[in-house]
Amino acid sequence: MAAALSTATIAPDQIFSNSVMRVQIGFFLALAAGGTVFLIALAYGQVTALFPAGGSGYRIAGKLLGGRAALIAGAALFLNYVVMIDVVIMAAVETLSSLLRLDWQPNKLWLGAIFLAVLVTFNLRGVRVSPLTLTLFSLAFAATHLILIFYGVMAHANSFSDLISAAPVHVAALIDQLGWSGLISVLVPAYALGGVSYAAVEALSGSVHYRRRLRLAIGKLSLLVVVLILAVMAAGLCLLYLLWDVHPAAGQTIVATIFAVLIDSLGVTPPWLHQLLLIWVLGLQVLLLLLVANLGFAGGRAMLSHMAADSWVPHQFRYLSTPLVSQNGVFLMAFVALVTLAWAGGELDTLMIVYSLWGLLAMTISLSALCRYWWLRRRLVNSWHWQLSLSVIALAISVLVLAQMLLIKPFNSTGMAIILLLVLSLLCFYIRANYRQTKRAIRALDQVFASQPFGMNLSSVPVQPEAPTAVFIVGTSRGSGLHALLWVQRMFPGHFRNFIFVNARTAAIVADAGADTLTHIRVEANATLQFFVEFCRSHELASAAYLGFGSDAVEEVSKLCQEVSKDYPQSIFFASKLIFDQDNWFIRLLHNQAALAIQRRLHTNGLQMLILPMKL
Repeated sequence: MAAALSTATIAPDQIFSNSVMRVQIGFFLALAAGGTVFLIALAYGQVTALFPAGGSGYRIAGKLLGGRAALIAGAALFLNYVVMIDVVIMAAVETLSSLLRLDWQPNKLWLGAIFLAVLVTFNLRGVRVSPLTLTLFSLAFAATHLILIFYGVMAHANSFSDLISAAPVHVAALIDQLGWSGLISVLVPAYALGGVSYAAVEALSGSVHYRRRLRLAIGKLSLLVVVLILAVMAAGLCLLYLLWDVHPAAGQTIVATIFAVLIDSLGVTPPWLHQLLLIWVLGLQVLLLLLVANLGFAGGRAMLSHMAADSWVPHQFRYLSTPLVSQNGVFLMAFVALVTLAWAGGELDTLMIVYSLWGLLAMTISLSALCRYWWLRRRLVNSWHWQLSLSVIALAISVLVLAQMLLIKPFNSTGMAIILLLVLSLLCFYIRANYRQTKRAIRALDQVFASQPFGMNLSSVPVQPEAPTAVFIVGTSRGSGLHALLWVQRMFPGHFRNFIFVNARTAAIVADAGADTLTHIRVEANATLQFFVEFCRSHELASAAYLGFGSDAVEEVSKLCQEVSKDYPQSIFFASKLIFDQDNWFIRLLHNQAALAIQRRLHTNGLQMLILPMKL
């Protein structure tokens, strides 16, 4: 909500600061900006409904367009979150400069870097803004701006009717002067400059992470309300620019200039109260922008988590509950954000081009997948033609704006954005290839241990809770689990009386196959655990299994281990670590992070854990 609302005050500056013939086409730009935000959000809300667990654009691309499309969408969204931090920080700097009436242009890059450093410090210390606080700030921001917009329009109601009647005349004059092609060449680029608000729809819809049906319904309703507010604010600020005949002032944002003019017209006395009102309006904007910048870190880490689940980035980014992993995510995003900020020289216009480009690219991929989704279900859903039509229109608008962003903006901005996206995508391809090679090696190991003979015992062997217990943290590989079991029996012959197997799975519940997907994962996990238990019992070894589900495997395994330690007080925990012929920092970055994270958790809780080597 906050991320989307904050862009409503940035878009008018882009549209009216960079477009020509503002007065002639301004009315249509205002309508187009508000209408486009609402239309795209209405279509994109379907993606949120289909994938309420988060990462909606990335997930629908992977499900309907394949892994490569998902990679491009995911990489674009991750970079979009990173640059969103830069965009809102620099917008906050410019708004604060307008409020204090100081010329910070020569030092704005350093100020942006300082704000970034402060936000990084807050994130590393685990400082989080509560949802209630963020909601209250967002509501205060929206209410203040909507009241001023309503006052500004009503105060010039007569001019509003004149503006409406004069708009067709201005357009007709432009057609006579430039022709239809000339009009389009002026209108479409100006319309595309509002891409920052259009791209914000992705961040807005992707932030509605609800799992229960009731919460999903509330989330969809809140999404609709916020979209309406965003559309009204985007269109309203553009109309105020025209109705009040505001001209850009040096060192001032257009929005700050508009609100200063509106507050002046109120005739508030004494002067300090007038200044206090301006501080309230612009101060709320600065605070909300900084809160949104902090949200960018959370959004980027969440996107890394979704991509890590598909092996595009190191698996360690799946474990968001682990402090070290969370810190690594913050450092990675801060580094990219700082490099981008320095490359752009702190120029908000350049940063917004890159931000809009990546956001619109991800949105185009997602809407393409949405169109395919409704086409494939045309025989199953009666209202498919309405849903498909809405998706196609939104896709056409997204493609138009994206094409214009590529055509009208300097190549040094768009080219750098494309190059950075390609570099990140190639790196992700290399990481996934490494994981696939490792999986093939593990499958070969499974084949070796598949011939491991079962014993002759067929009866159940009762566990002895007070006896020494070996607890094995296992995954999907049966070979690695048997390797750990045989290693422990060889190193501690006859010591352990109980052999417990622990497994935790993560699952993303989606709307069209949520329950079936979870059931399939549960059956598969139970079958693997039952294999280990039956193997032990066949050799007259007491055995049991624990299975858990959660959004974070490390956190869930840690909870299960705590439960096991209560049931079996003399437990020692074991996990496997992969050993490679060629070991380097990159291999260590990709592998064995889960075992190390679990070991840190258990050691902190006073539990003993050993990591066993397993050479591939």
